Amino acid sequence: MFKHSYKGSVVAGREWGDSMRKIKVPEAVVGSWEHAFHLAGNGKNKLLLMNKVKDEKCLSSYIGHRAIGVVYNPEHERFGNYVPTILPKRYDVFIFINETSALHHIHIQPNGNQIPETYPFGM
Repeated sequence: MFKHSYKGSVVAGREWGDSMRKIKVPEAVVGSWEHAFHLAGNGKNKLLLMNKVKDEKCLSSYIGHRAIGVVYNPEHERFGNYVPTILPKRYDVFIFINETSALHHIHIQPNGNQIPETYPFGM
């Protein structure tokens, strides 16, 4: 899952195999999709249904957008966290949250005899 936000905090690891922690997300760089959405709506959240806006000229250029997933390192902000993207060609729906707040992870104490109920494969 990618988070598309202007600033805030997330729970992620700084590299693959790293433990999860709360990480501060700095303000998006000028010229990115996140910065543009922040300016366009006075800091309000947005939902774009790409089938409704796919022919808009303003969405037809490659512009960097911040990709935050299970791995995020703010020290790489200008070098590796932005992906050149034409939004309607990459997404069906784009959700922009102006300021995110890190989730609190669930502390599970498995008893060793069964898979915890929240285990991702338990569905």
